[in-house]
Amino acid sequence: MGDLIKKNLQGYKGEITYPEHHQSHAASAFFPGPFKEAAIITMDGVGEWATASWGVGKGNRIDLHSELLFPSSLGLLYTAFTYYVGFKVNNGEYKLMGLAPYGKPVYVQTILDNLIDLKEDGSFRLDMSYFNYCQGLTMTSDKFHKLFGELPRKPESSITQRDMDLAASVQAVTEEIVLRTARYVRRETGQRNLCLAGGVALNCVANGKVLRERIFDDIWIQPAAGDAGGSLGAALFIWHQMLGNQRDVDGIHDLQQGSYLGPGWSDSEIESWLADAGYPYAKMDEADLFDTVSGDIAAGRVIGWYAGRMEFGPRALGNRSIIGDARSESMQSIINLKIKYRESFRPFAPSVLLEDLEEFFDTDRASPYMLLVTPVRTSHRKELSEEEEKLFGMEKLKIPRSDIPAITHVDYSSRLQTVSAADNPRYHGLISSFKKKTGYGIVINTSFNVRGEPIVCTPQDAYLCFMRTEMDILALGNCLLKKEEQPHLEPEDENHSERRKKSEVKSRAELRKFGLIMAGAFAVLCVLLFFRNSSLLPWTAGLSGFFLLSALLYPGLLFPIEKLWMKLASVMSYIMTRVLLTLVYILAVIPTGLIMRLLGKKPLQLGFTRGMKTYWVDVDPEGPCSRPEKQY
Repeated sequence: MGDLIKKNLQGYKGEITYPEHHQSHAASAFFPGPFKEAAIITMDGVGEWATASWGVGKGNRIDLHSELLFPSSLGLLYTAFTYYVGFKVNNGEYKLMGLAPYGKPVYVQTILDNLIDLKEDGSFRLDMSYFNYCQGLTMTSDKFHKLFGELPRKPESSITQRDMDLAASVQAVTEEIVLRTARYVRRETGQRNLCLAGGVALNCVANGKVLRERIFDDIWIQPAAGDAGGSLGAALFIWHQMLGNQRDVDGIHDLQQGSYLGPGWSDSEIESWLADAGYPYAKMDEADLFDTVSGDIAAGRVIGWYAGRMEFGPRALGNRSIIGDARSESMQSIINLKIKYRESFRPFAPSVLLEDLEEFFDTDRASPYMLLVTPVRTSHRKELSEEEEKLFGMEKLKIPRSDIPAITHVDYSSRLQTVSAADNPRYHGLISSFKKKTGYGIVINTSFNVRGEPIVCTPQDAYLCFMRTEMDILALGNCLLKKEEQPHLEPEDENHSERRKKSEVKSRAELRKFGLIMAGAFAVLCVLLFFRNSSLLPWTAGLSGFFLLSALLYPGLLFPIEKLWMKLASVMSYIMTRVLLTLVYILAVIPTGLIMRLLGKKPLQLGFTRGMKTYWVDVDPEGPCSRPEKQY
């Protein structure tokens, strides 16, 4: 890694420092936050060996006190259920959170009795006999499947009530762990404010509960709470803690700049690109753009909104957003099925004017980064009939629950974003214009992408997404594009063709490399067979020549062979992993455990030890980043 850094930062001759994973998370939570001092909690899958940590930040320094260790991990527990319910690991956890309100937490006690030993201080240990992520290629074991009665749901198959109940149950357990940890950290640190980071901090339902229970006076969550935010944390840890640079905060405003930290394109650059591409558009001043687009939203059209610098983190916050009318009963399904191409149950977040927050939601707490869930105010809810109250599962989706149904989840909650004129004046201006027309200072906001694709970055990304979905209007800066005025986007569209050619070139290069490696391998084998005077020499020489000529003249001929080779390599890798793990257990783990028992010491307990008071362990004060003079 050091060589790679120095190669890309040509001329750099200084030291290279590697802050620990949870130190980086903690730094990303505290240093950009608004508090002069605060408690810090980090929770994720795993980093090095830690899976959670807590400590205190003061001024320009953070100190972590305790941590939980792998393999017991709240992030991996949640991911195990994500896998079991049929969603993609390390990608579908937010789907599981969105699915939870459709179910009932009927498996909570089953989880607490079998999978996890949870202490009052939020520490816990998992019974690893139910999981497979330490030694296998899946998250859950056969014992897990027997406990819950079935094999994991196949991806894209029908979601059952049992799946919804499992989602609700693990969400409830997650919330309980987070709440217990928060209470314990408040008691231990005496701090009034809390900063959160790590992948679990993206669970905005749990975040909302911590805030509503008033465990701390206030909380701040890193907008890029996952591993991407770790890069920011590592840089800030070195800048403040290791180099001693001061940190100036006022206790109210954070230093994240609205998280609009990505690349941006000016109006002149956008116009130049549109002109070169030949796409028709109308140039407007800002006031006319707001008036036109807000009218389109009110008329039920779906808008692609592209402006300013891209957001840093997984949430679109009004610069790379798809926008719709929150009052529409059909808008959630329209955007899910015709724009995002994703599951219909997935809820959408509202963007609400900060000054109108308490009009629509039962909170006075701003949420600029879409990381808190809060209830819709009772005055906007609709009463359900007795028959509607009895509905369960996906049937709940059909019933509008408020006068802003497109952003009201089945449990009357919303993952809201508050929009202030200070943080994003352009987006605030658009919603304000919509309010003038409708009386509602609130719209749907979802990320500008389709399922499986990253959020759009460039004007070209935005245009292609616009044309390949059923969006109606695209606002690129101050340029407005209407779908019906655009030329038909053929499969061989110039931009698409260029990307495909690049992909083909890359594919040919990879196949050529594969052919040359195979030719070289058979050539070495030829030499060995020559000295053994083997009858296989002509065949081996022929294969070497075949791979060499194919690589040089027609790499595409190697595609089926390379595909078969990769499958064989995957199978061999799987077998070798099992063999190596078995050898490690036989030659290292078992003898070590026997020796420890002979010495009267207990080996590492991967099951439960319910007699223990806590599973928190002290952070090593002599860790690799504890003494700056040794690092920099």
